[in-house]
Amino acid sequence: MLNWLPLALLTALCLAGYNFFIKLAAEHLPPAVGAVVLQLVAAGLGAAWLVRLKLQGQPLTVSGPGLGLAALAGLSVGLAEILTFVVFKRGVPASVGTPVIVGGSVLLAAVLGLVVLREGLSPAQAGGLGLIVVGIGLLARG
Repeated sequence: MLNWLPLALLTALCLAGYNFFIKLAAEHLPPAVGAVVLQLVAAGLGAAWLVRLKLQGQPLTVSGPGLGLAALAGLSVGLAEILTFVVFKRGVPASVGTPVIVGGSVLLAAVLGLVVLREGLSPAQAGGLGLIVVGIGLLARG
């Protein structure tokens, strides 16, 4: 049942690296340059993965709605990358900026899941989201 958890934790590790390296890079280059380099590397990685799947004979079924939604996700992450570079360029510590950005994104995604997708939420999960709100508030206050 929890076979997704190790993969989710590995994803969290990758996102931690993403935010950590943006923080370091923001000290050395303009946000737009950093975002473009990041996107080019990510596109290259995605293209390599796609070629690997194709060479393995995996079916790669695509649909118009799927492509459109993926493009919207790309637009969202591209803007998030640029804004993350800008936030860190302004000197926000990684220990504050990253939890606010990531916690805020988790909270907003959960709200979208509840409102738009009509997903359910257990009391424990609602409590976890409440703790995210409290944590963001404490971090923002300094």
